[in-house]
Amino acid sequence: MISDHPNGGTIVAAENIDKQLPDRWTLIRDILVLQLKLVMDGLRDVILVPISLFVGTLSLLKGGEATGSEFYQLLRMGRRSERWINLFGAAERVYGPAMVNDRFPAEDIDELVGRVESFVVDEYRKGGVTKQAKDQLDRAIHSLHKIASRRGSPDLDSD
Repeated sequence: MISDHPNGGTIVAAENIDKQLPDRWTLIRDILVLQLKLVMDGLRDVILVPISLFVGTLSLLKGGEATGSEFYQLLRMGRRSERWINLFGAAERVYGPAMVNDRFPAEDIDELVGRVESFVVDEYRKGGVTKQAKDQLDRAIHSLHKIASRRGSPDLDSD
């Protein structure tokens, strides 16, 4: 199936992709748009690294029932910006939506992390090294909560 691209050029359905790709001007446009998107994506990442560390630490220290709410709001904002940038949108225009049988596995990094996390949790349940590490991390976070709550208390000023 052949169709016209809204910005000019011709788009060919995935089954005919070997016969004809978008014309040269559409390719030039898509190359330039990708460069712009890469810059925007990189700037977003450079900004999000320190902000996410700060907000994540703040969420950990805050405690209470809403622990992490700021961090997860930041993630939602990041997801919206990711969809807005749509880094590889030109590929979907040419090839259509990603297929399950693409060369890369359908598993994403979150799923890979989930598998590693399952392994660590299994080791923790067996009482291995990860349990000791988790217990030490819990104690450290608890100590940080105590320090943070003391700093906010008026009794500290009277010492």
